[in-house]
Amino acid sequence: MGKILLLLDTKLIQKNLLQFFIILYLKIFLKDTEFQPLHYWEELYYNTDRERNESWIDNNVHVGRFKKDIKKSCDYYLVLTIEDNFKNNPVQIYANEIKRKKDLLLNADLPVKCNKLALSTDNFIVQKNNSKSVIAGYHWFGDWGRDTLLALPGLTLVTKRFDDAKQILLTLSKYCKNGLIPNASMDRNSQAVYNSVDASLWYIDRVYQYLKYTNDKAFLEKVWKTLQSIILGYIKGTDFGIKMDDDFLISHDPGLTWMDVKIDDYYPTPRARKAVEIQALWYNALKIMSNFAQLIGKNDKFIDLSEKVKDSFNYQFDDFYDIIDVKDTSFRPNQIFLVSLDFTMIDENLQKKIVNEIQKELVTIFGLRTLSPNDSNYKGTYIGDYNKDIAYHNGTVWPWLMGPFIKAFVKVKNQRKYAFDNFLKPMLDVFGEHWDGSIYEIFDGNPIYAPRGCITQAWSVAEILRSWVEDIEKISPEYETIFTSPEISV
Repeated sequence: MGKILLLLDTKLIQKNLLQFFIILYLKIFLKDTEFQPLHYWEELYYNTDRERNESWIDNNVHVGRFKKDIKKSCDYYLVLTIEDNFKNNPVQIYANEIKRKKDLLLNADLPVKCNKLALSTDNFIVQKNNSKSVIAGYHWFGDWGRDTLLALPGLTLVTKRFDDAKQILLTLSKYCKNGLIPNASMDRNSQAVYNSVDASLWYIDRVYQYLKYTNDKAFLEKVWKTLQSIILGYIKGTDFGIKMDDDFLISHDPGLTWMDVKIDDYYPTPRARKAVEIQALWYNALKIMSNFAQLIGKNDKFIDLSEKVKDSFNYQFDDFYDIIDVKDTSFRPNQIFLVSLDFTMIDENLQKKIVNEIQKELVTIFGLRTLSPNDSNYKGTYIGDYNKDIAYHNGTVWPWLMGPFIKAFVKVKNQRKYAFDNFLKPMLDVFGEHWDGSIYEIFDGNPIYAPRGCITQAWSVAEILRSWVEDIEKISPEYETIFTSPEISV
């Protein structure tokens, strides 16, 4: 056994200006080995970080190495732990984990071809206190509300992890404040941050998706007050300038949509006022709430408002706007939610036009570009002679957007084989047979579509799996017809 001292964290107690160090020992177990001390420093250079204009020189201490003679093929286990009394058998730990993964696949009961993605989803679902949460991406992201909700169907519903979905939704409900679902939970102090205009609307939709899989009306009763508070908050007005205007559409401050990157005080994609997908989500949420009210015998105060939203939006949406009231025609993928959500306020002809234009200008083999290459602000590579965050939503490809695009495409064209052959298969072919199911956060907008960002992202994996299962394989939620019957969906 070897021991290495790790300095994991420092905390400065400002009150008395004393500095405390949290010191833990990392124990390393490798049976039948010889530990050889080294103790020397090495300077390392990271060219990719240099390209990203980030810190790229590091120093690494070589404490020592283990030497083990292996004379024939065998299994052996390297254990790293900070537990004081580690008594577990690594052979049993490994066997238990293999069984757990096999059980996940058995429970999901998906086509074998989906197994890699199904197993990959498991990497993001984690235990948080007494509940479950979602890590948005590895290695840089933590617990993010919007990411969690966008990934929820692919991570927990198509894989039949319904209890995990329920725990996640209940936890988010507890943190709802002024009608807002948290956008993030800070890593250092778990403080909730609410700077999102869409997370709350996605929450209503995800409760709806959960109900379509489970018919859990008792759960609906439990979160009904939260759902109502969201609608009321948006109507009367809440934080960050989020408020329903006189035209019944939702207005909001800059930097609150999923295209939320900020450089100091500058928003490369501010999208302030009335972003198109927020109006789509608003209408969708009102229709869902009308549906729910009828299901559990509540007063339906939502259906009349939804019709006013629909009429107002269609009156103003006379071009492919990304921002409605300022008539911003930057061609971005956000219009796809006018088609992909369960309840849409535009006619079938316009839905087809949106799908066709997005397919022509934004679709790549790894997802959708965030801006048309014909736009003067388009950045075809994430890394260039500019701050990379400028390119983040101005051309960079996001795989998760392929999910709603496929849903919209199949919805208006009913060509499932074409969708698989042209939108999923090219990506899967590039990944190859040795792929582990991970999907990067982003890719360059121009060929060769170099992968960037996190090496695997929750909503990337989740939406590709969900669209494959629900839209292409047509494995529908068990109780979907209950929630889409003419008696309910007016």
